[in-house]
Order: sequence, then C-alpha cells, then structure tokens
Amino acid sequence: MMSDGALSQDEIDALLSGVDSSALGGTQTAAAVASPSSNLDRASLEKFYASTTNALSSNLSALTGGTVTLVGPKVDVFTRDKFLAQLPDMITVITANYTSGFPGEHIFVLSEDSARAIASLMTKEENIQLDDMAMSVISEVVSQMVGTQITSLTDKTGNKSIVAASPAAANVPKAAAALPNGDFASMVYQLDLGDGRSHQMWEILGSSPANDISVGLSAGSSAPGPAPAAGGMQMPMQGMGMPMQGMGMPMQGMGMPMQGMGMGMPMQGMGMGMPQLGPTNVQPVQFPNLMQPRLNPQESGNIGLIMDVSMEMTVELGRTRKLIKEILGMGEGTIIELDKLAGEPVDILVNHKLIAKGEVVVIDENFGVRVTEIVSPMERLNDLGYN
Repeated sequence: MMSDGALSQDEIDALLSGVDSSALGGTQTAAAVASPSSNLDRASLEKFYASTTNALSSNLSALTGGTVTLVGPKVDVFTRDKFLAQLPDMITVITANYTSGFPGEHIFVLSEDSARAIASLMTKEENIQLDDMAMSVISEVVSQMVGTQITSLTDKTGNKSIVAASPAAANVPKAAAALPNGDFASMVYQLDLGDGRSHQMWEILGSSPANDISVGLSAGSSAPGPAPAAGGMQMPMQGMGMPMQGMGMPMQGMGMPMQGMGMGMPMQGMGMGMPQLGPTNVQPVQFPNLMQPRLNPQESGNIGLIMDVSMEMTVELGRTRKLIKEILGMGEGTIIELDKLAGEPVDILVNHKLIAKGEVVVIDENFGVRVTEIVSPMERLNDLGYN
C-alpha cells in the first residue's frame, strides 16, 4: 500500500528534535543492519570501564562541586527495540562518536529526570528546564567523562589516535533516538548525585567500536612482560646481589673454616658456581628536576602534527527565543531583540565551544573582533549555568 505522504508522529518528533528520520525504528534497510560480531568480549569491556569509574567520580565531583559516585557498569548486547523497551518515553541522548582510533557510534543516554538532576547540580538551579543551556551543561559533563576514558583507553591499548567528536545533547522522544543499527554494546551505570534518588546512565558502543576496543584491550593485556633471568631457576650467587667476598666477612676470618664445621662439603664442592667478585659499585640516585617544562620535545612534535588542522571559529552577537508563530510571522524589516546589551562583550566559539570573549571592531570595511578575555573551563560552565 502506497503512503499518502503524511508524516507519522514519530517522524514529526524526529524532525523537531533535529534527528534523521532514517534512525527511527522500522525505516532501516536490511543492508544497513550490522551483524553481531564474535570478537566482542563483554568481560574485557566491563573490566576496563569499571576501572575508570573512580576517576570519573572524582572528576564529576570536582566539576559539580558535590559528591558524585559512578558504579558499574554491567555490559550487555542489545538491539534497538530491546534497548528502547527499558527506557522512559522521553530521554536525553548525548552523541560523542569516536572519529578515529576506534571509529564508530559512541552514545550516552539519560532519563529526562536524571538529565534534569545533573543540569540542576551543575547550575545550582532548582526546577531547571531542559533547554539549550541545560543541554550544553550536560554535554560538558559528558565531554569530561569521554576525555578521562580516552586517556585510560590509550594507556590500556597503546592506540594513540583515539579521538571523539564534541558531545552534542538533545532531549527527544525515545522513538526518535538515533541509536546504532543492528546489535550494539550497552553499559549501564548506577549514578549517585547525592540527591537521595537512584539514577541510571547508559553508555552505548556501536558494533564496530565495541569489537575493536575489546580486541585492543585483549591485545594490550597480552603484551609480553620482562624476560626471565638467564638460566631460569639456576641462579648463581652473583645474581642474588650478595657475593660472599663482598659481604665484608671473608669465610677465613670467621674463625670457623668450612672444612672445620664437620659438614664434609667444602665451598668448592657445593656446585653453586660462585665466582669471586669485587665490591658492589654504589652510586647516588639522580632525581629529575621537578620544575621541568610541561612539554618535552617529543610532545611538542606531536602537537605540531595537528597545527595545520582547520577549525570553525564563530562570533555570537547574542541569542533569543521565539515561538514558532513569531518566527513564521517574520518579514523584511522585522527587528529581533537579543539578550546582549549594547557594548557587552561578544562570545567567541571554536567548534561551537565558548573559548573567549571580545569586542567588535571594524577593519577597513569588514567586521572584526578584538579578544579581551580567554574563558577557562570552569568560567565557561558558570556562564552556561547563569546566563
């Protein structure tokens, strides 16, 4: 039966939330569905991500100024329908896909109540609305988590090319959530925000990155250790670091030569092959200078590899919120009032992240911006919470 061209409610919700309608259940083609992989090692994933929870809890506590505890995770494999069945109708989806290293889908999911609790904890505001400001705050929280995970993942796998896209959060109906096709790994954490309520957070890895990460973790854990001592268990006395002649107590000077001990086994007959060694060479320990520069030549060289990467820089004059009927009623000559005062510094963003503030200037016939302030990460969060 042919469609009459009308949109379903799920497709309308997807369009309003900015989600590709092809991500809705039932619209994907068979060729796009990823098949489950036999390489996925749930135990290695669970062990690794559990090892990061202490660092994540500490970072989130410092970021929020409260006590945040993350416990878990429990790893399982889901399909889209099976996963959505355990979620409430409205969810907050934070997309932070891996772009290199282990490329593929990487998504965090929170219930609407949990997302609101996190945003409230960050901004110190009660009854907060899940608007653009709240989504920016939640994206920043996930950005800190992803950074911690990448650092640990690089150490465990030896893969130094792991990069994730900047997290982007959206509060959407669960039917409009853009989840991976086919089977994917889901890790559920228990989140204690100190509000007396139990929260859950799901971290999702697409089939490809989940398999690649589990293989990388297995390869990293099976790396060869230090070589055994030569000769195995038959270590000569000099390998013990205590040659008899170097102890300052020659056997002849002890007043009891071995031949006189009645043991019937002179030292030469013990079969231990002890050579006569000189005194041990002892040298003082040389500690490195604690005030060494932050970047060594090798690190500087690594940073140099990305110096020619281009990034999008934008200047935001101001923002406002309008009803749909007001937007549809706009025409030529309409004046839009922004939330910035005349003369107030404008925001300078790199890849949609606030990094600085400045003042507008005119260069010949073009506009320009003079940087007046570099915004620290904590100041950026405060601005997001109170503007």
